[in-house]
Amino acid sequence: MTTELRRLRNYIDGEFRDAADGRTTEVVNPATGEAYATAPLSAAADVDAAMAAAEAAFPAWRDLVPAERQKVLLKIADRFEERAEELIAAESENCGKPIALVRSEEIPPMVDQIRFFAGAARMLEGRAAGEYMDGFTSIIRREPVGVCAQVAPWNYPMMMAVWKFAPALAAGNTVVLKPSDTTPASTVLIAEIIGGVLDELGHSRGVFNVICGDRDTGRLMVEHPTPAMASITGSVRAGMQVAESAAKDLKRVHLELGGKAPVVVFEDTDIAKAVEDISVAGYFNAGQDCTAATRVLVHESIHDEFVTALAKAAADTKTGPVDDEDVLYGPLNNANQLAQVKRFIDGLPAHAKIEAGGHQVGEKGYFYAPTVVSGLKQDDEIVQKEVFGPVITVQSFRDEDQAVEWSNGVEYALASSVWTKDHARAMRMSKKLDFGCVWINTHIPLVAEMPHGGFKKSGYGKDLSGYGFEDYTRVKHVMTSLDG
Repeated sequence: MTTELRRLRNYIDGEFRDAADGRTTEVVNPATGEAYATAPLSAAADVDAAMAAAEAAFPAWRDLVPAERQKVLLKIADRFEERAEELIAAESENCGKPIALVRSEEIPPMVDQIRFFAGAARMLEGRAAGEYMDGFTSIIRREPVGVCAQVAPWNYPMMMAVWKFAPALAAGNTVVLKPSDTTPASTVLIAEIIGGVLDELGHSRGVFNVICGDRDTGRLMVEHPTPAMASITGSVRAGMQVAESAAKDLKRVHLELGGKAPVVVFEDTDIAKAVEDISVAGYFNAGQDCTAATRVLVHESIHDEFVTALAKAAADTKTGPVDDEDVLYGPLNNANQLAQVKRFIDGLPAHAKIEAGGHQVGEKGYFYAPTVVSGLKQDDEIVQKEVFGPVITVQSFRDEDQAVEWSNGVEYALASSVWTKDHARAMRMSKKLDFGCVWINTHIPLVAEMPHGGFKKSGYGKDLSGYGFEDYTRVKHVMTSLDG
């Protein structure tokens, strides 16, 4: 007996629509490996329609006083809370994520982040007006950039959608947002929620649009002449392609790309506490997090003890179905990602040692065991490249200088952490580590008030915080003569 697949649709100018040419793609639940829905495979006509809707809605939305945009965002946050169970179900099916963890670890921060940006809408900052030339007063205006083309990833489809639309809308921009082709369900539900709020409060529903599709759809969005800004969270390759494409018409670009976070553990660390926290930060969301604690550098004097403890923590960590409240993480997102993780493990050099895991779990879905690999060298592929799976590597370092050299010796520069009781050493390391975030004696907490973003091939621009809000604005100088 064949189960009928649910039909997801684009949301353009307040209407749910199929792709103009009718093409679709199947959406697979990674916990089962089976298709549960179809989504539009949007092409140029769909992108044109979404951009036209956003462009038409922009002047009125831009000209609202910030307090009015704040009302909209606060109402959206309220609706997220009211419809939390629907969002949880959609995200769990999207990603195979444990229901209990989506409820506790994603819904509350998402709601908080929307409310933060609702407040940020009313805190536009600039230099004080003043006379910097005799007879003239200068004023700074901070304005929205226009229509924003935004592409969200598949590891946190809901939360990354929030990180994109909330600051953009708060600043007065209009949005065309594309979810990953493997995880469109929760974003389509978000469109329904936001569209309902806009309609209820009397604003154009063209302020927020969602189109589903693949990489070609994203490419068409970035290449389109309408958007003033392109924002993407994704791979380094995708980010470089977006930057190259956007350069052709000088679009502003916001890129949050890959990571390979070093976790530097010194000899004075409480090993048991560090292992407990690092294993959670490395395996949460199946390690599919660009800030995940997956590259541990531990001082040689405690290396063996640390590896033994970490391997035990891995063995005690559970992956499994969405309704099991004892699991820390669910499956990898898709078959290609599972194959990539397997390739890294199958291709380990002879000097590497698998201390725990290293294998697929179960016959259904894309589950992979919590894995620890030791004995690695700095130039090994698994140390240099992002695995994006539940795999923690361990290297042994001899002193602080080597720890810094190896930490910085990758092409990514998003996040890092230092574990030590020595305050002066922690401060030295935080200065020397070339990463957008340095955690001390913790790894992975984020707050709406603080920026998230990296350097080097991890991209540029900031998510969250006032800095993230400012990324969606432009600065204008207005000078007036005092002669009247």
